Order: sequence, then structure tokens, then C-alpha cells
Amino acid sequence: MTAGFHRLYLLLVLCLLVIHAGGTQSCLDRQHIMTVLRQMEKLLKGQETRFTEGLRIMKSKLTALQNSVSKSSSGDVNTVVTCPSLEAPQNGVKYGSKNFVDHEIHFFCNQGYKLIGPSTRVCQENGSWTGVNPICKDISACSSNPCQNGGTCVEGFSYYKCMCLQNWSGTNCEQQTQTVPTEWSIMNDPAFSRKPRCAKIARTQHCSCDVGFHMSGTSDNSVCQDVNECEVYRLNGAPRLCMHSCINIPGSYRCSCPSGYKLLGDGRSCEDIDECLLQQHNCTRGTTCINTFGSFQCVNPACPKADENISYVKTSSFQCERNPCPMDSRSCHLAPKTVSFHYLSLPSNLKTPVTLFRMATASAPGRPGPDSLRFGIVGGNGKGHFVMQRSDRQTGELILVQSLQGPQSLEVDVDMSEYLERTFQAKHVSKVTVFVSPNEF
Repeated sequence: MTAGFHRLYLLLVLCLLVIHAGGTQSCLDRQHIMTVLRQMEKLLKGQETRFTEGLRIMKSKLTALQNSVSKSSSGDVNTVVTCPSLEAPQNGVKYGSKNFVDHEIHFFCNQGYKLIGPSTRVCQENGSWTGVNPICKDISACSSNPCQNGGTCVEGFSYYKCMCLQNWSGTNCEQQTQTVPTEWSIMNDPAFSRKPRCAKIARTQHCSCDVGFHMSGTSDNSVCQDVNECEVYRLNGAPRLCMHSCINIPGSYRCSCPSGYKLLGDGRSCEDIDECLLQQHNCTRGTTCINTFGSFQCVNPACPKADENISYVKTSSFQCERNPCPMDSRSCHLAPKTVSFHYLSLPSNLKTPVTLFRMATASAPGRPGPDSLRFGIVGGNGKGHFVMQRSDRQTGELILVQSLQGPQSLEVDVDMSEYLERTFQAKHVSKVTVFVSPNEF
């Protein structure tokens, strides 16, 4: 209320009190009182109008603020898009557990089954997966004719059995039935036969053999025959005597290692010889020695050949960097910014899955890094043996999912694409070469 209103209100109250007490002096007459009342009414209407307008403005601001908060909250929810969980196909496995946008799930079948459908599904921005659910179809075990030497193949559920002809045995009828003396006894080699040591005790002859030999023949014509320890352990299913090869010798045995390995002090284990470290290689100048299990490789990786506006310079023995691009060359900006070379050595039949290689990004000081990364396999001859998946927000992993039998070499090219606010920034390619040993160690 204004000061004028307060004054009119006080004057009116005093006059009413005087009239009520029966006095009329020094007070407003009735006409003046009516005038004051009309003025007060106008003032009150003005105050009511301003109050109502203030309430309307406040309600409008509150509504705008509420809408702004609601839009902000709904925007945050929409940015986190997920796809429904996927299950591994029956008689198969899946690799990958994340169901966010751009994440991949890979599928493989167990031995004896064939994958029907896509081997990889990608989570899309609309919350759905690419492709359809794959299935694992049973492969006939007998289709490869595994039974040898006239054996008949009989199908079972995910297995087969060979019915062998007479004089043949083994899983695939590959072994001829034993018709000669036991394998662990060498009968015809004089070096593996000895006369027993005999002594008469109380008119009774007692004979014995040295350690590593056993007695055979009759009591009147006995002989000490060597025990083939290598075969005894193999036939009885006991742990291997040697990591690599067991060689029987009269009365004992010895272990040997393949070329490129040395026998350790326990007489059983083999250890790889690092020819590169020991300078026992023949790599020429300009090449680099890479140690492998049992051997070595001489490598000299080359940068990608120049193509139009795209060219590379070798910045180290195992990395190339792209030269600056012309401003108007889109193809150059889409080409890999860096190409690196990596070499891995693996034993045969390595238990899977196993992570072989990781890719990650790092931003330069003072510059914002990418807020999204995408990983994938873009080349090589190892299709089906490897998958590339994200392990966290800034790291991808190359995983071996199928065992490899050596000796062989495989190549797999993986890339990492950087995005900032969904805009492509740069791509990096890693060329991984895997050397598989013929041995399981």
C-alpha cells in the first residue's frame, strides 16, 4: 500500500470514532467520508489488479522452469540408449557383454556345429540389434569318413563311434591289434637285454634284474629285458615324462627338446631360446629380429603406398604417420592417421578365449579427447579366429576365440575410429602378425 492510502485510512478511522462518540467537531462531514471511501476502493482495486498480475507472471515463470527441467531430464534419458540382452545360441557361445550403442556381440558354435546366420550383431541408435539371432546346426560327424581301415561309422548325439574290423582298434580304427610282445618291452636288441644276477640261497637259485629292467622267460632260461619307460607312461595314461620327446635308453630314459629350445635343469622341461637377444640370428641390416617360439623372424614393415593426396612417413621401426592432408581432400582425412605393426608368438592349441592385444587412445595436453571410440577388424587372413570388442570406454581388445595349430602365420588388421560429438575425428590401424609354433609350449 502507498503512503497516501495509509493517511486516508487513519483519517477515516478517527472520524468514525468521533461520530460514534457523538462528536462532530474537527471531523470530516459525510460527503468527505464518502469521497475517502471511493478513493480507498479505487486504491484497493489497483492493488488487487497488480497482485493478480504478479501471480500470473510468477505462475508463468514457474511453468517455464518446470518445462525446462522436464526437457533436460528427458534429454538425459534419451542419450543413454541400450539394446535388449542377447543369449548365446544353443550349442554355441557368445563374446561381448555390453549392450550400448555401437557395441558388438560375436557368436561361435561348439565343435561339431555350424553357425547359421550373422556371426556379429551391433547395437544401433534406435535400441535394436542388426541382423537376426543365429543358430548352431549339427554337422554330421560321419560326413568326413573318420573311420580307417574298413571301419564303419555310427552316428550318436554330437559324437560318432567306429565299428572296427578284426585286428584293428582305436578311436578311428587306426591301430592294429597287438600280436607282438608288449610295446614297453624291447626283445630283439642286445643292448636292451642283460643276464640276470643269480645266487643260490639254501639250495634255491634267486635271480634279479637291475633297475629299469624286468625279468622274462622261464625260470631255467630267464633274461632281463629293458623297460621302455616312455611307453609305460603313455599306455597307462600317466603324466608325460617329458615336455617334448621321450627317448628310451637301456635301463632308463632321457628327454629331448625341439630345435630352438633348451632342456632345463629338471631334465624334463623345455625353454625357448631367444635368438634375437643372444644375437644368434641372421637378420640383415635394415630388418628387425622378432623372437618366436623355437625360432625367429626377420621383419621390415613398410608404410602404405602413396595414393593421390594420401602418403605416409615412417616415424619408427614399427609405426607410420600420415602426412598433413590438403584441406579439401575428404579421402585423406578418412584414411588412417597412424599405422602400427605388432608381432606376437603363440604356441599351438592355445586355450581360448584369450586376449592378445589392446588398443587405447590418449589425448594431447590441452586438447579434448574423443568422447566415443569404435573398434573393428578391417583386414588380414585370420577371419573366424579373432574378434575385436570394447573392454571399457577408451580401450578395445583383440581376442583369440578359436585355437590355432602351427606352424603357420596369420595377419589381422584392427582399427580404432575416434568420434567427438558423433563427428568422425581420426582413425588408427594396427597390423598384428601372429606366429604360431608347431609345439604346444
